[in-house]
Amino acid sequence: MDDRIDRLIQFCKGIAAKEDGGTLYQKYKEDIMTVTPRDLMLIQYYQIHEGTSDQNILKHVDKLINVFYKPLSSFSWKRPDPDSFIGTLLRENEGCKAILEQFKDKIKDDTLERNPQELKDFVHKVLLYQEHLLKLENILFPFLEKKDDRYQGLKVLWTLHDQTRQSLKKILSDSDILTDQAKRNEALGELYFKIYGLMQKQELILFPCAVYELSTEEMDEMKRQSFEYGFPYIEEPEKMEQTVSPILFEMASKLFHTQTGHFDLFQLDAVLGSLPLDITLVDENDKVAYFSRPKERLFPRSAAVIGRDVRNCHPSDSVHVVEKILEAFKAGTKDHAEFWIQMKGRFIYIQYIPIRDEIGVYRGTLEMTQDITALRALEGEQRLLSWEDTFEGNKS
Repeated sequence: MDDRIDRLIQFCKGIAAKEDGGTLYQKYKEDIMTVTPRDLMLIQYYQIHEGTSDQNILKHVDKLINVFYKPLSSFSWKRPDPDSFIGTLLRENEGCKAILEQFKDKIKDDTLERNPQELKDFVHKVLLYQEHLLKLENILFPFLEKKDDRYQGLKVLWTLHDQTRQSLKKILSDSDILTDQAKRNEALGELYFKIYGLMQKQELILFPCAVYELSTEEMDEMKRQSFEYGFPYIEEPEKMEQTVSPILFEMASKLFHTQTGHFDLFQLDAVLGSLPLDITLVDENDKVAYFSRPKERLFPRSAAVIGRDVRNCHPSDSVHVVEKILEAFKAGTKDHAEFWIQMKGRFIYIQYIPIRDEIGVYRGTLEMTQDITALRALEGEQRLLSWEDTFEGNKS
């Protein structure tokens, strides 16, 4: 470890231990004034590697950003084209800031007490920022993680994303916030602080790192993948021309054989994409190896996750569950794990199944996610063909 980085880590540890801030600053001032965005990612990585939890890092991260603000804000980095992947993310931030600024005056008067729908409408506008965060989590994060170990610490930022989502949900679900001005002001103050904090961390640290680490070709690929998501607050950019992968030509002449028949590879790909459920395969090394593309995915996936450690595909507060499942499957003590959740009025069933070869060696885990809302509502029998309007297959 570089001595300068070690000293900066000692400064961060001192802040966490609540040592005198002024004394710490004077002791490490020379190093503090040279800090760069990539330094901060490395410092965060070492802290996690030494066993510091995300939650403990988050307790002090905003204080540290304030200390490092001057060198970070003066750090020189090449600003991207507005229509590039990072450029669109920056413009989405500006659009969200405009929504936040426009609503500030509403908070100061008592009109929200008489018209709580205004508050709900505002929160729903801010909720659109979710698409922005999903692009970070499912595209930018995995691209950076593959570049350098220091970006394993991005899970801390993901935890902040989840905290912001919880703040938004709380405002919509807690009736007291809608009717009690003191509680409302407190909840909105917390929301503003979190969202502005996210944008600051992106623009001071995350985006400069991305521009430094990633090639033009990688930026272009991230932009292509971004069309799987929305573009909140801005007009959707023009799509880039999609190049045809040479793999597609190879698929035409190859067959997948089993003891019960065969597919050509085009058919196999089409079958997996036609199943009414999301499939994700994690290999024996805990890397994401495959995911299907059904007509309507329940949870977002981008090609950037291929090869990503599955632990980095989940927020920190649920990683221990993932590890427990994988450990049991590898040990052979369990052969199934299931969950069910309610999301946006739908009932979602999630299964995990270990994949083993003919002699029982663990080869990976299959995740299957299915919307079973309609299945749970079935009653009686239906023995005759009936194509109702509710079925996707009805074309007439």
